[in-house]
Amino acid sequence: MSSIAPVPLAQNFVVGRVSPDNPVLLAPMSGVTDLAFRRIAARLGAGLVVSEMVASRELATADDEARLRAEGEGLGVHVVQLAGRDPSWMAEAARVAVGAGAAIVDINMGCPAKKVVGGHGGSALLKDLDLATRLIAATVAAVDAPVTVKMRLGWDAESIVAPELAARAEAEGVAMVTVHGRTRAQFYEGRADWGAIRAIVDRVSIPVVANGDLVAVEDAPAMLRASGANAVMIGRGAQGRAWFPGMVAAHLAGRQTEAPDLDMQRDLALEHYEGLLALYGRDVGVRHARKHLGWYLDAAASTAGTPVPAALKAAAQSAPTAEEARSAFAAAYDELGWRAAA
Repeated sequence: MSSIAPVPLAQNFVVGRVSPDNPVLLAPMSGVTDLAFRRIAARLGAGLVVSEMVASRELATADDEARLRAEGEGLGVHVVQLAGRDPSWMAEAARVAVGAGAAIVDINMGCPAKKVVGGHGGSALLKDLDLATRLIAATVAAVDAPVTVKMRLGWDAESIVAPELAARAEAEGVAMVTVHGRTRAQFYEGRADWGAIRAIVDRVSIPVVANGDLVAVEDAPAMLRASGANAVMIGRGAQGRAWFPGMVAAHLAGRQTEAPDLDMQRDLALEHYEGLLALYGRDVGVRHARKHLGWYLDAAASTAGTPVPAALKAAAQSAPTAEEARSAFAAAYDELGWRAAA
């Protein structure tokens, strides 16, 4: 359990005409921030939750997978992240997203994955600021909703372009920028440089969100102080911990925070599991859920202070049917409860 004095923020956190409940955002993560996960994180206190990265051309042409990634039913504020390199497809995808209920459209200019960069999207745009600017301008012009941009510091240590890109984005009407404190060359190696984000904060007047390596509630005040940012975004730190953004928000507000007990963690994990089955269908949903079950068990082991027996974890993640997965998952939680109580 942890509590602090409330952390003074740089200014009220507002994204265009959207006023989030708090300055803690759940990051867009492919294969992670599906609708079921976002619903839980939002209910448990995340200020904003962002969809998985959605390919602009696929959403604009009604691709089924893109549509599922962009789904936002049941969310108070729906944020869709788009990726692409063609201004016309970005504009059309933004119109589709807003037409389907998105309150905010985010543009991905930070994904380091080879598949995305190889298609000249994501962080590859950090090497072509003119194209990046055209993408931003087309998206902003296409919709009557706030547009935001997520980026990295630059392509590598010799090309730190985030301050310039953020300034261009602001000039085109972007309402907020999020900066991951690494370059594309770093992928996820080393530590995110929170202090480097301050150069972007100093360059623009729109809200700046700091992202990278927020894995404990105590990290959030340190990230805000180092970066000068208006808000924080949590990515991998929320894997298997849908409750974590809400804990961070409570910590920043000066309230006591404590991870859910094992019973609640199990119930939340199973709620997410059932949501995945409903979203993707049973066969595909079971496959999508396997990594999530592993992350939930890792979080439970941390709470219990004892590791999950490898055989039980493997059984939960490799079960071929939903019924077998639920049974194996429950057995793993029971074992952790017994070990913690011993």
